[in-house]
Amino acid sequence: MNADGVRERAGSLPREPGVYQFREGETTLYVGKAVDLRDRVRSYADPRSARIRRMVDRADDVEIAVTDTETQALLLEANLIKRHQPRYNVRLKDDKSYPMIQVTAHEAPRIEITRDPDGEARSASNGSGAERSSADSHAVQPHDDGETATGAATVFGPYTSKTEVETVVKALRETYGIRGCSDHKYAGRERPCLDYEMGLCTAPCTREIDLASYGEDVTAVKRFLEGETGVLADPLRREMEAAAQDRNFERAANLRDRLETVEAFHGEGGEAVQSIGDERGVDVLGVAIEGADATVARLRAEDGKLVDRDRHTLEAPGSAGTGVDAAGRTDGVPAVLAAFIVQYYAERELPDALLLPERHGDEEVTAWLAAEGVSVRVPGAGREAKLVELALKNARRNVGRRDECGMLADALEIESARRIEGFDVSHAQGKAAVGSDVTFVDGGAEKSDYRRKKLTDQNDDYDNMRALLEWRAARAVEGRDDRPDPDLLLIDGGEGQLEAARDALEAVGWEVPAVALAKAEERVVTPERSFSWPSDAPHLHLLQRVRDEAHRFAVQYHQTVRDEVTTVLDDVQGVGPETRKRLLGRFGSVENVREASVDDLRSVEGVGEKTAKTINARL
Repeated sequence: MNADGVRERAGSLPREPGVYQFREGETTLYVGKAVDLRDRVRSYADPRSARIRRMVDRADDVEIAVTDTETQALLLEANLIKRHQPRYNVRLKDDKSYPMIQVTAHEAPRIEITRDPDGEARSASNGSGAERSSADSHAVQPHDDGETATGAATVFGPYTSKTEVETVVKALRETYGIRGCSDHKYAGRERPCLDYEMGLCTAPCTREIDLASYGEDVTAVKRFLEGETGVLADPLRREMEAAAQDRNFERAANLRDRLETVEAFHGEGGEAVQSIGDERGVDVLGVAIEGADATVARLRAEDGKLVDRDRHTLEAPGSAGTGVDAAGRTDGVPAVLAAFIVQYYAERELPDALLLPERHGDEEVTAWLAAEGVSVRVPGAGREAKLVELALKNARRNVGRRDECGMLADALEIESARRIEGFDVSHAQGKAAVGSDVTFVDGGAEKSDYRRKKLTDQNDDYDNMRALLEWRAARAVEGRDDRPDPDLLLIDGGEGQLEAARDALEAVGWEVPAVALAKAEERVVTPERSFSWPSDAPHLHLLQRVRDEAHRFAVQYHQTVRDEVTTVLDDVQGVGPETRKRLLGRFGSVENVREASVDDLRSVEGVGEKTAKTINARL
């Protein structure tokens, strides 16, 4: 359907509210709502993006349904989207940006920060942990052999400040020695790792601590996370006072700052919702608007405890032909609330109560919620008001963020860029070669979908990249990868790496768009051309985040593999695992260590003259 066809079809439509569907034969491509069907459909004669232009070109008809009110149009639109799942509709997007703390259910449990626990996790911001299924609870790690979880992990949160969460977790580890390593690093160790030397772990891997005592420490950590602040605050206070008494004022000041964070931790939005009567499920909504963008933050409380959180972006009423009066004004927050409530809950179970920052002002929505038995409240004070303020705070943190994924898809002229996988390889002169495969969804890291692979040692980045992509593509084509196919593959490198990756994709027969990002010039390379986007382009920033994360994950794994390789250095008296790590980090390989002079060896931290001479003589 070309521009003239759209205008001709629009001219026959009424100036009434309703829903329209762009269709290709029997397939619904797009569902939209409008206050004025004629004006809204006519706007598609000049689409604002390449994605919508492709949709219009494919469509051969526009169907409409007239409604009495805009709210009825919202309800009908939501139901039609749910029924037809149109390819070109942009759904509400969940921004999983709230950190949680997870204690795994291994024989020697691990503590970790996660933004998206697997399974049907339920947690509480006032400290009540909740059990969840944890077949693969270590979200960042791939499927390696190692310690196996024996049950369900315990998850605490969500929390609104990642910095505070990191401070508290570090304090817990320094105080109780709970491990934070992956199962891969934990399994089969003969000597404790650097965390043990730094006082962050009591090394249950080598039984420097017996499992019964370690379990007691884990219990203490859980008690703190459940709300017993003194479990951590008291030892921190004693350590701070001792440091001050020893006139170690810098250490004392650091402990003071940490103590303040710990003591305030459970007060951070952690007030329970005071349920009324038989109410079990309460949703709390906060709204922030900036220009054409609106963000709704939703907090979920069950049985008086916060158990879930998410943020959603949507087009603010008035920016797409909806919610505008004759003077061109929008209804602001009330209109956003009405639109969100209808679209969100048309597909989900309604809560027993909704807590809102202000009235939505839509009689149709009010009647619908009342008929469904939902209590709607706008609290002015008390615990419920604090929860609304917390929701507002989190909505404001997200508002104004641009649709990077949509902009990237338009710039590359692909259908979608919502799900991106990034790839990189790392090795040391061909040794300990590894590859990384990271996943981003809606612009954020999806760490549960990270994977990594050991590669055949060779000093050839192109062949390494080809092998990595062959492995990923084969798993996808053969149905051995449990992840959805991505919309886009991002290769860390330039034209050579991209060509190697595309050779692998073609050989296996996996048809997924692939581009490369060259770090030197930050130039985006595609099979047809290259782009030099402005340095402040949001879609370039998205690719940079994916590229940098793939690089970080590859280097991290390479260091792990390199450090775990047994070398002749292990047999040198006076060289422990940390000295070996420093030597390999300084010289790159055992061969280079062998060629180093005594003076060169002594330049490495922890290597004295006697040890340097021993290394030189032994090698």
